[in-house]
Amino acid sequence: MSVKRPTGLHPATIAAQAGGLTDNSTGGVVPPIHPATTFARDEEYVPLVDGNVYSRVHAPNGRMVEGVLAELEGAADAMVFPSGMAAVAAVFRTLRAGQTVLVQSQIYWGTMAWIRDFCTRRDITLVEVEAADTQAFAAACDACKPALAWIETPSNPWLRVIDIAACADAVHAGGGVLVADMTTSTPVLTRALSFGADLVMHSATKGINGHSDVLAGALACRDADAPVWQDIRTDRDMAGAVLGPFEAWLLLRGMRTLPLRVERMSQNAQALATYLADHPQVDAVLYPGLPEHPGHALATRQMQGGFGPLLSFIVKGGAPAALAGVGRLQLFHRATSLGGVESLVEHRHTIEPHTGIPEGLLRLSVGIENAGDLIDDLAQALGQ
Repeated sequence: MSVKRPTGLHPATIAAQAGGLTDNSTGGVVPPIHPATTFARDEEYVPLVDGNVYSRVHAPNGRMVEGVLAELEGAADAMVFPSGMAAVAAVFRTLRAGQTVLVQSQIYWGTMAWIRDFCTRRDITLVEVEAADTQAFAAACDACKPALAWIETPSNPWLRVIDIAACADAVHAGGGVLVADMTTSTPVLTRALSFGADLVMHSATKGINGHSDVLAGALACRDADAPVWQDIRTDRDMAGAVLGPFEAWLLLRGMRTLPLRVERMSQNAQALATYLADHPQVDAVLYPGLPEHPGHALATRQMQGGFGPLLSFIVKGGAPAALAGVGRLQLFHRATSLGGVESLVEHRHTIEPHTGIPEGLLRLSVGIENAGDLIDDLAQALGQ
């Protein structure tokens, strides 16, 4: 239920007004929850509301989220899923045995582990490449002509920045599809479709929802008529990987503050990264907002309004020193995930012990708290 409104609105307006959605049946300014699983038809068996037949295929609350997300992304269409990994799986299930995929190395470990297993089981050739090296990525595309390529920027937890446009050119030259995981950036900071990506994936559990209380995933596309998008939609609707109405309603509620949250979290993360860069107990800070970061110039071109909430830093003294510091933190929750309003800390080597993560690396998901309070907490925990 939408109302007429101007076009060309800024993300903050689109999000705050939930894409113009209201409750026309009551006059409420908040769209309602529709828990129905099936919908009535008239005497001639025509749906009373066009498209509303069965919630596995057409769910009103899911469509509300999809409409707002598509507008934020500048996308032709969007789909929501019950988790980020369900969205990942929906993309890869479009592949056929014998095809080749090119995947950025050292991305989120859960995505990489699932892709490796899936490709092995489905007889799909998997090629991994350091996508931050644009020449290496282009050479890999030229050599293997992937049907699908997967990138993540900024990457988790290494915070590597990938040239989306260059990757798109390389993949498209061989007839492939480029998918960009933009979970850490969100459409507020980067619209990957405008740089040439064919599909964008989000673990909407993270920044898009932003309150650590909804498990969800999302995809958005540049061309709604593209065969890959039609295959994904058919698979999702038939297999039933849909988001429930209450979760979709909560997700839409969270999205209404997305630009504000991302702005504040990015500002806080920048302040913490700057502080940590000069800390005597820190070996390195991985954050694209720092001028010394190797991807800073590219991130400045691709990211508008900040560099996101995620940063990693390496504590001197390895795991013992890092874990001791984590144990002394009072404001950062020791928990997995990112993009929520509360700040989190992870000792990544504990989570990923066999992936080359430095033993002293701590990953921070910076929330919307006062930056000074967060810096004071890091100072007492690290010993300064």
